[in-house]
Amino acid sequence: MKLTILSIQNWTLILVACGLVLTSCSDLSPTPTETPTPVSTETSSPTVVWFPPTNTPTPLPTQTIAPTANNHPGMGDLLFSDSFDQPELWDTPTSNSSSASVTHNRLLLSITGQGPLSILSLRNQPMVGNFYAEATATVSLCRDKDQYGMVFRATGEDYYRFAVNCNGQIRLERGHFGSIWPLLDWQPSGDAPSGAPAQVKIGIWSMGSEMRFYLDDRYQFTFRDPILHSGTLGFFAYANGTTPVAVSFSDMNVYSVFYVSPTPTLTPSRTPTP
Repeated sequence: MKLTILSIQNWTLILVACGLVLTSCSDLSPTPTETPTPVSTETSSPTVVWFPPTNTPTPLPTQTIAPTANNHPGMGDLLFSDSFDQPELWDTPTSNSSSASVTHNRLLLSITGQGPLSILSLRNQPMVGNFYAEATATVSLCRDKDQYGMVFRATGEDYYRFAVNCNGQIRLERGHFGSIWPLLDWQPSGDAPSGAPAQVKIGIWSMGSEMRFYLDDRYQFTFRDPILHSGTLGFFAYANGTTPVAVSFSDMNVYSVFYVSPTPTLTPSRTPTP
């Protein structure tokens, strides 16, 4: 029994000694340190707005467009039309340097001689004073100051003529015994062709002393002259230099006009009471 008790005591001492040794060993191991969680230093960027809202503009009030003034007032019925199929109705002078001919439903005016040189062809009927006339001019050969146009109220060697030159300008003239007098001198027009080939419709409105002029149905200007009252219609061409000129006219229409120009209203005056 004593041996057993001693053995138990010895084992007890051995366990206690081991426990002390383990405790001391555990004290020698380093204590783990906690790693701090890193704090983010990044600055958050603002959210990009790709389609920012805009202010809705206040709509402007709608403007009422005034109607274009009628530049062909008082036009009546068609008086006559000419398809240029009757050569006997037209003067067709011919020389070595110029010629006029009615062919293929056109009146052809050509100049081949040295300028300045002109040619005129008049329709022998009817006589008209108040009218609107239009015809298409087809320009084949023309340059610089060469001219062409319509003649109206022609009696003998007196007439008016609406001239277009190949620099894109227009003019109103009065002819008297072979001399030409400008009533409205050359002025530029965006509707007048420059050079050739080209085509333009010429229109003339005539009532009393008032005359209005058109190219391609677009109003150009108004002029008043009381000298010539009525006459026949026709066309002309003019060569200014050494180059040839060739212009033809077609699709002529003439309308009646009934119109009275408005006169200013008299201002009433106050009559004193006697």
